[in-house]
Amino acid sequence: MLLEVEHLSTEFATRGGVVRAVDDVSWDVKEGETVALVGESGCGKSVTALSIMRLVAAPAGRITAGRVLFKGRDLLALSEEEMRRVRGREIAMIFQEPMTSLNPVLTIGRQMTEGAEIHLGLAPPASRDRAIELLAMVGIPDPGRRLRQYPHQFSGGMRQRMMIAMALACRPALILADEPTTALDVTIQAQILELMKDLSRRFGVAMVVITHNLGVVARYADRVNVMYAGKVVERGTARKLYRNPRHPYTLGLLRSVPRLDEPRRERLAPIEGQPPDLTRLPAGCAFTPRCAWRVTRCPVDRPALAPVGDGEHLSACWEAVHVGREREAVR
Repeated sequence: MLLEVEHLSTEFATRGGVVRAVDDVSWDVKEGETVALVGESGCGKSVTALSIMRLVAAPAGRITAGRVLFKGRDLLALSEEEMRRVRGREIAMIFQEPMTSLNPVLTIGRQMTEGAEIHLGLAPPASRDRAIELLAMVGIPDPGRRLRQYPHQFSGGMRQRMMIAMALACRPALILADEPTTALDVTIQAQILELMKDLSRRFGVAMVVITHNLGVVARYADRVNVMYAGKVVERGTARKLYRNPRHPYTLGLLRSVPRLDEPRRERLAPIEGQPPDLTRLPAGCAFTPRCAWRVTRCPVDRPALAPVGDGEHLSACWEAVHVGREREAVR
């Protein structure tokens, strides 16, 4: 096991109260595996990744509980200097919007070579050769000339390719990709995802892909964690989760994605209602107000992740069996 997130909790202090952005979350990643974190905006996906990297902004934000074991070391127990050596060298992150992640006043070459010079100790000529090799690998033409250019001289897809190249610069064991295809058209999305999957296989890099779209990860993820209101509500292999979702929220996400292998419907089925206020979470299941399967105990008792079928597929729902039966009936 490469990464183990155990009972992680992260909070933010606001004027309206304490926001429990990540609430007792546990999941793991094996070497060379691609794991997806899926859910609506505000469900805690990005904060989970930032917590792993120890990039939660203090003093408003703080990690209140849990462990993050990477190669057996607890990242939350490391000093800031030790953590700086981990970032970029062993764990890299592709941030959500490349235009705001890249420094607009520095050339691409400077931003590409900095990590290799700091973490790998490469001399400037060697780091430049490494940058040219990586840019060519991710499909950027004439990389030697492009190193002298600035981020605004590249398209959105090209900037995202640069972010992938920067993440690979120090040969990390794990890459956290936070919404890597946001604001890109569907053709470029497919190209970026294919590129990431190909590079993951070629270099044996494990990946955590964070997205709100279950359709994006259907082809690329080995395992999927579905998050809602700061918690993981369903977990399983991609094959089993897509064939037989066992949580109403997962089923709602799947129904909101157009599919070519099912009868054509006039309209997609949205998930009714709004996500809960994370400063005032209910005692029971947070999805209850939006759930068509809710029963008497749902607003009172919060279900824990429990196996449904075999040990690899887990759901936090009192009516998981009935959700699965309806899905089979629809199919």
